[in-house]
Amino acid sequence: MPPDTPQPDTPQPESPLAGQTAGELIWVKNHLATTDADQAALGLERVRLLQQMRRPLPLTESELAGTPSVYLRAFQVGDDDAGLLRVNNRAFAWHPDQSGWDRERLHAQTRLPEFDPSLLLIHEGESGAIDGFCWTKIHPATQTEPACGEIYVIAADPDTHGTGLGRALTVGGLKLLSAHGLQLGMLYVESDNEPAIKLYDRLGFTVHHFESAYRAVDSAL
Repeated sequence: MPPDTPQPDTPQPESPLAGQTAGELIWVKNHLATTDADQAALGLERVRLLQQMRRPLPLTESELAGTPSVYLRAFQVGDDDAGLLRVNNRAFAWHPDQSGWDRERLHAQTRLPEFDPSLLLIHEGESGAIDGFCWTKIHPATQTEPACGEIYVIAADPDTHGTGLGRALTVGGLKLLSAHGLQLGMLYVESDNEPAIKLYDRLGFTVHHFESAYRAVDSAL
């Protein structure tokens, strides 16, 4: 899932809301058992909890076993916009960030200099309509983190549930990242999204850390 990558800044105890607009989320990168209480003392309540999951690449033969064989192709900017948005908004109707995307929001992403359409994999159903996609990103190594490949957004049309398409899309994304030489895969998932977490568990992902989002108690939703 997609997921949007949280900001790593932790609010400072003396002025946690300085510079914040009403309802703006404050992200804490490393969520601990004491974080909720610490933020509550600052007048903040937790509204989201994400877990970052990682796994080494490439996938093993046993992990590949049982994955449906599907054809995935690269995203075509413009031609595939409507199909991707339809699947995205059906799959993420419940999601606080990913729901309700329109062409303007999609184009804000695809116009970024770092956007690479070959890293956005598309699946078409028997009718020829897009019914799933796996959007990946490559993050170069930093002083503190190794290079990694991210499953940025993955979506399957709700009508495909039970077909194994979600697993096939995830595997396709990981294989693509591995083909680019990445030895580490990563993704974010909402901590209460049990179906997705079960899938990622089966594919060898483990939790690396939690990240949480807070809002002032009296903020409007």
